[in-house]
Formats: sequence, C-alpha cells, structure tokens
Amino acid sequence: MFSTTDTADAISLASVQAAAQRINGFAHRTPVLTCHALETIAAGENGAPKRLFFKCENLQKVGAFKYRGALNAVKKYLQEKTEEGDTTFVTHSSGNHAQALALAARDADCKAVIVMPNNSPSVKQNAVRGYGAEVVLCAPTNEAREKAANDVVEATGARFVHPSNDPDVRARSHWSCWNR
Repeated sequence: MFSTTDTADAISLASVQAAAQRINGFAHRTPVLTCHALETIAAGENGAPKRLFFKCENLQKVGAFKYRGALNAVKKYLQEKTEEGDTTFVTHSSGNHAQALALAARDADCKAVIVMPNNSPSVKQNAVRGYGAEVVLCAPTNEAREKAANDVVEATGARFVHPSNDPDVRARSHWSCWNR
C-alpha cells in the first residue's frame, strides 16, 4: 500500500544528471526567458537589482514540466526491470501528471491506467484517453484516489508512479530549471 503522505527521498545531483541523460532527445528543450518589467517590479523601491528567469515549460509536451518527470520514471523503471512481459503504469491525478504519464507510457510502448476524480474536466479526461491510457474515475478525495490506484496495482501488478512524491518524477522535474 502506498500513501501520498510518505516521506520523499532526497534528490541527489547524480540522480538529476542521470535523469537528464535518460530522457535526452524525448522531451522538448524549452526556452528560458527574462522580463525587464518584472525584474523592475521585483527590485522594489530600493532598486536592488533582481534577475528573474522564466522556464517556458508550457511549451513542453502535454503543456507542462510534468512530462519530464513521468518519462524519467517510466524509462528508469524499464531499464531496471528484470521480469519479462508487458508493463502497465498507474497514477492518480486530475490533470498534468495524468496526461504526462499517459504520454510517457505510450512513448515507451507501455500501458497506463490513470485514476482521475469524477469531477475532472472532460477535456483533461479526453486528453488522457487521447494518449492511449485507460481512465478510472473515482470520488474526488485523496483517499478515493489512493484506493482506486492501489486496487489497480493489486489487480494488475502495475507500477505506481506518484504524481509528486516519486523520486524519479522529482529528479527530472528538478532538472528542467537547469536545462536550456
């Protein structure tokens, strides 16, 4: 059984660098921009210079940085797995991570089951289905999401990828601020 309250593992520089290498060539290289007007506002009345950088992950696949982390988790698991056979990934999410894992699994020729709250916007549900994942709807509570995802894991042996507390998801997401 997993929980969204489990303590997350620390992310090392080596794990971030390995993640970057693992997904190189799959995720878009998104631009880093600056904005003089916002830097002036951030400087405040004392005029202390501030340098602000904006990583445009809205230009990433699925429109969010979440694709980097989901892809890293999928690719790392597949590199390390020793048993034969198809692999299915499962997560619970109402949006960006749902789409990211669905696409990452498809890109790796794997299956994905995405648990989504039944009040998720239909456009998000349709996007997940459009990436080839199966959508399982549940009540809109963390407990219901966790139970539904755990039921999928127990029934199918799927690999659970937590939307924010999986060290492989977090390792690649951290790299997006350094990747130019």
